[in-house]
Amino acid sequence: MTVDVTDSALVVDPATVMGLLPARPRLLALGEPTHGEDDLLELRNDLFRQLVEQEGFRTIAIESDCMMGLVLDDYVTSGTGTLDDVMERGFSHEWGAFAGNRELVRWMRAYNDGRPASEQVRFAGFDGPLEITGAASPRQALTELHAYLTDWAAADLLPCTAETLDRLLGADDRWTNPAAMMDPSQSVGQTPDAQQLRLLADDLVALLDAQTPQLIAASSREDWHRARLYGRTATGLLRYHFWMADTSPSRMAWLLALRDSMMSANLLALAERGPTLVSAHNGHLQRAKSTMRMWDQPLLEWWSAGAIVSAHLGEEYAFLATALGTIRHQGVDSPPTDTIEGLLYALPQQPCLIDARQLAVALADATPAHRESPWYGYSPLDPAHLAGTDGIVFVKDARRNQAPPAFSND
Repeated sequence: MTVDVTDSALVVDPATVMGLLPARPRLLALGEPTHGEDDLLELRNDLFRQLVEQEGFRTIAIESDCMMGLVLDDYVTSGTGTLDDVMERGFSHEWGAFAGNRELVRWMRAYNDGRPASEQVRFAGFDGPLEITGAASPRQALTELHAYLTDWAAADLLPCTAETLDRLLGADDRWTNPAAMMDPSQSVGQTPDAQQLRLLADDLVALLDAQTPQLIAASSREDWHRARLYGRTATGLLRYHFWMADTSPSRMAWLLALRDSMMSANLLALAERGPTLVSAHNGHLQRAKSTMRMWDQPLLEWWSAGAIVSAHLGEEYAFLATALGTIRHQGVDSPPTDTIEGLLYALPQQPCLIDARQLAVALADATPAHRESPWYGYSPLDPAHLAGTDGIVFVKDARRNQAPPAFSND
């Protein structure tokens, strides 16, 4: 390609980002093509700090278990627990081990210290309680929701007792059996107990909604928001377990779609509360339809969380995709010059921000190749997604991970 984009390289800061967008976003999504790289986490941390100080952002949402994220939110807002403890219990996918995530949590706690609740920054996980090997038991979400309604709703309206939920849930390890991911017959998701739990969960969520005025007045708006999270998680997990037990050809497509649907529901709830920076894989935040080929199955297609949220929010959802030139410590060397990453790799300013739609126009007469990655953990940009992306944050070379500098309040 012979396209010159030297003059299009912008600094990565809130003013420049906002200048690219048609409207102020309620959700500003910053994607990443791989997880755990210190350079990307430092860039995210720095952008969030600036968004807080310059644009009034108050929440960061990360692709991590939404229930575990409550542990981190309690820590950054009130100092509950210790940093070591919450890093272990507050992240899923073992992401508490990432130095950049630790520095983020440390900075958030320091920022909040001594500030009133209305000025504090908040942490949220927005993924479901899901891992590659399966899904969590719905016990925590269901019992927490039931306990909240027991405390604040009229007792005669509750559809069941806590003892009934406990009996139907049974042992948690039958829900978390890793064999169920590959063998639907190992899942409990379509047993009579699970089907009864789905009906009860639906009634509990309906009661939560129907009693909203009383519940907010009697407890607090914050407690009500948390109860809504319990309700979304309980119904989402029971639905996910149902499809884990399914034997039809659409099983995997359903599971992939349900995960992103749970993510989108959590993000839309956060958007109600104020401007939020969202950090996740590009694939979960893109507006284009997601695809995947697994084993010998036909191509799987589903809508990502970003696509769903964008359909709801329109211009109040913005998506910045991050691209990388090299990750040499993972075998990803300099990109071919006929790829988008190869074109951006020649830019002198790093990191930089590129207007993705302007780039799409500049490449109208060119056909960028889709970069192939030698490492399964890195997903290059798809040239076909440019028009649905607001901006590209480009990082030329990812350094080998090391302890980052302190994430200060200065």
